[in-house]
Amino acid sequence: MFSEKNKQTIKKVLDAVHYDYGHWARTVMYRECFRLVRELGPSKLDALEISAGKVWRPLGFQSFTEANFPDFDVCSMTLPLRFDLIIADQVLEHLLWPYRAGRNVHSMLKPGGHFLVTTPFLIKVHEVPVDCSRWTELGMKHLLAECGFPLEGIRTGSWGNRACVQANFRHWARRGWFKSLVNEPEFPVSVWALARK
Repeated sequence: MFSEKNKQTIKKVLDAVHYDYGHWARTVMYRECFRLVRELGPSKLDALEISAGKVWRPLGFQSFTEANFPDFDVCSMTLPLRFDLIIADQVLEHLLWPYRAGRNVHSMLKPGGHFLVTTPFLIKVHEVPVDCSRWTELGMKHLLAECGFPLEGIRTGSWGNRACVQANFRHWARRGWFKSLVNEPEFPVSVWALARK
């Protein structure tokens, strides 16, 4: 689907930006999402990461499978295995068909399995190779429900503030000790959801 040149560009951007814990827009998101995953007991989970980084592997899963974006097109592909947890970290916004992706994720989960998804909201467009969608917590919850996840089994969260929004207009803002983690709910920068099948 993507040319080799596009794949290399995507990999460079994802390696440099998306999986940098110092990225101000993701500091709270990772803290909260790691907490959610730890509540599930990673040591007894078979996990699949549909991303392009190595953020989640160190949590000590029973098994860990990578299906790296963009080589693995979750909009049109599934794996024959079933998982307890599937993670799509900063991927859904880059998909032309996020509903199809959500349905495919749902089909790859074991009964009672979970889908953890993280996306940006008030972040500048970053075409890697495309940038298509943004969701609020409510929008993400209903997208996941449309994909087959029961509404009552979806937990959402978001974080952001005006300063982080403005800083990311210029460049990908790194977090120093002086940058506020105070949440201003009307300025979400990161949105996440944990949905149970």
